[in-house]
Amino acid sequence: MAQTIPRKAKGVRRQARAQSTKRQVRKARAKSDSLLDAVIKVLPFTQAQLQQFFLVVIFASAVAIAWVIASVSGFTGVVQQQLATYAASAGFEVRRVEVNGVERMNKLAVYSRVLGERDRAMPLVDVHALRRQLLTLPWVEDARVSRQLPDAIVIDIVERQPHAVLRTDEGLVLIDPAGHELEPIAPAKAKGMLQLSGSGAQTQVGGLSHLLDAAPALRPQVVAAEWVGNRRWNVTFKTGQVLALPEGENEAAGALVSFARLDGLNRLLGGKVATFDMRTPERIYMRVPGRLAAAEAETRGS
Repeated sequence: MAQTIPRKAKGVRRQARAQSTKRQVRKARAKSDSLLDAVIKVLPFTQAQLQQFFLVVIFASAVAIAWVIASVSGFTGVVQQQLATYAASAGFEVRRVEVNGVERMNKLAVYSRVLGERDRAMPLVDVHALRRQLLTLPWVEDARVSRQLPDAIVIDIVERQPHAVLRTDEGLVLIDPAGHELEPIAPAKAKGMLQLSGSGAQTQVGGLSHLLDAAPALRPQVVAAEWVGNRRWNVTFKTGQVLALPEGENEAAGALVSFARLDGLNRLLGGKVATFDMRTPERIYMRVPGRLAAAEAETRGS
């Protein structure tokens, strides 16, 4: 009887190659398993803890992806609005506004920035946007806005401190130590305050304060200062006398200290001299009103 041989039967060589491949796969798998076991033994975690860690990472990633999808679709806005409605119905909405730290500025300027928040649900109040609005007010140097549950917004204001009066083309303006304009001021209310003038004087307020600190005995006597030619100061004392200082911070401070020393010895302030010019190093020029006319009259008489 004839024997039938299947056409697709594997040859001996093919079977040997297949068995060799399986053996190599088993060896590689055993090697990787042993390497993984060795790594796990080195780490200060158990296999169960690592599995729990990876589960947490996978869960957090899924939540993040879901939140991004919800944000893009606008679902989170709907949820936020619904939560705000529930909060308002439970009494968590703006009923009171408390303002602290206001002494010189008008409180109504602060309240006007917050009126739009009345009857708004607390979760919908944007305290950061409110703070940005308050910082645009001239008198406000800093501000803190917070919620006081269940129904109040608390605003703490740090006011700018008035320092001097700036003379402008439009009139007198109150400024702080940094030269920041606060509000217009009437001449009657500006009496007794340091008055500054001259183009660019507003940007030199800090430098002038540092200069006057060099001669503390003279500082209370200074009532006005003019920034001349965007390079130097003329200071006016309570007596109406004017001192012309040289250019440069160190030069001006040195001249002011020298003048204070001379005034202590010779009582220059309150005398007949109207103007003291110390722009030339090591020299001081003094102008006495009427002295020139008197000298000319004496020359003609002789």
